[in-house]
Amino acid sequence: MAEPAAPGPASPKPRTVPCPACRQPALFSPENPYRPFCSARCQGNDFGAWANEAYRVSANPPPDDKE
Repeated sequence: MAEPAAPGPASPKPRTVPCPACRQPALFSPENPYRPFCSARCQGNDFGAWANEAYRVSANPPPDDKE
């Protein structure tokens, strides 16, 4: 009779991260083509906001050198 196979290393639990758009768990691996987003919808919404310049970095206006 054959002996049962020795247990190998446990397969690692897939890493999940919160989706930047909806905060739902999203698989962070090559199997998720939308990473770090959870779906094409969240990825598209984020891209649309970026394209419409909704994401901006505030900056102070340069000082006037007319003194």
